[in-house]
Amino acid sequence: MLDKNGIAKRIAQEVKNGYYVNLGIGIPTLVANHVRSDIELEFQSENGVLGMGPFPFEGEEDPDIINAGKQTITTLPGASFFDSSTSFSMIRGQHVDLTILGAMEVAENGDIANWKIPGRMVKGMGGAMDLVASAENIIVAMMHTNKKGESKLLKRCSLPLTGVGCVKRIATNLAFLEVTDHGFKLLERAPGVSVEEIKKATEGTLIIEEPIPEMNI
Repeated sequence: MLDKNGIAKRIAQEVKNGYYVNLGIGIPTLVANHVRSDIELEFQSENGVLGMGPFPFEGEEDPDIINAGKQTITTLPGASFFDSSTSFSMIRGQHVDLTILGAMEVAENGDIANWKIPGRMVKGMGGAMDLVASAENIIVAMMHTNKKGESKLLKRCSLPLTGVGCVKRIATNLAFLEVTDHGFKLLERAPGVSVEEIKKATEGTLIIEEPIPEMNI
């Protein structure tokens, strides 16, 4: 199965030349490290950065240049910095071609829960609700199961929703899937992972049209 960098590497294959891409907190931030060198695109961060590059090497960090998750980042030539109102104008104005988010749960109809676990303190919902409400192309990066081994790809989300019917594709440590009108369609399996393992780890409806190829990463 894949680690977090493996998930990010698979999602990086979905990025197209000329895209404007928003990277959420967590696994999505790693995608910037794995984009092909022959592709030109702009990574946007909701805290007010356009033109993010890969993470800096140790010792080269600038504490004043961070992403939405407060991680130090690099910027590419031509990068720009702006206030939150401008950043969210980009998001709400649908100027972002692809949004990559983490999630705690995704339902088979494309609902996503990624901002709150009842009973736990949170700082706020952040920009995720704006992103899922405005974006037409959303990929989720997540682990297939939680720490107890329970599926995070469900028939219905049990946690408070961030967005409804918005997720298009999902990359996990076990599989790459598409959300359809009939459930999760299995497109690819992670190296060394069997279809049977993915079935056992998926609570929601899983559509399998054999053969299922192994990811090429």
